Amino acid sequence: MQYTATYQSPIGRITMASDGQNLSGLWFDGQKYFADTLSTEHEFKDLLIFEQTKRWLDLYFQGNVPDFTPSLYLKSSPFRLAVWDILKQIPYGKIITYGEIADLIAKKQGVKTMSAQAVGGAVGHNPISIIIPCHRVIGSNGSLTGYAGGLDKKISLLTIEKVDVRKFFIPKKRTAL
Repeated sequence: MQYTATYQSPIGRITMASDGQNLSGLWFDGQKYFADTLSTEHEFKDLLIFEQTKRWLDLYFQGNVPDFTPSLYLKSSPFRLAVWDILKQIPYGKIITYGEIADLIAKKQGVKTMSAQAVGGAVGHNPISIIIPCHRVIGSNGSLTGYAGGLDKKISLLTIEKVDVRKFFIPKKRTAL
């Protein structure tokens, strides 16, 4: 059985998911891939893991670096798990590019190259936003691109972490010709 709870952040409502012991999902309501890993059978319930997650989020949104991480449960392909493991290692207030993650994965797997686009797909499907900081990943050209919660939320999260987002650029949306 899976369980859910909600958290009202300063930048939008967040839905949390759990297996009863561990946090298995954290999504901004309405984001791309919302509740992607949540089974159709779940119930709203107060759990200790949700209280811990809310405490973590309170600290984070107050501009503090939380000194603990709620217990997480991730289930996916070995490739996605490897990408998410790298995301967990990005320090608060720092950024990394999709290409840099691809290089780290390639080195770990003992191959010459790895697709930055494949990394982008794994980053985009991260089921535990903020705590697994996919918002800290940018394009190789310095673009603030590719956040399932929306670029406005990515900018807000980086701003909370005191990242000067003015030095990056937002790609313009393509229009049909």
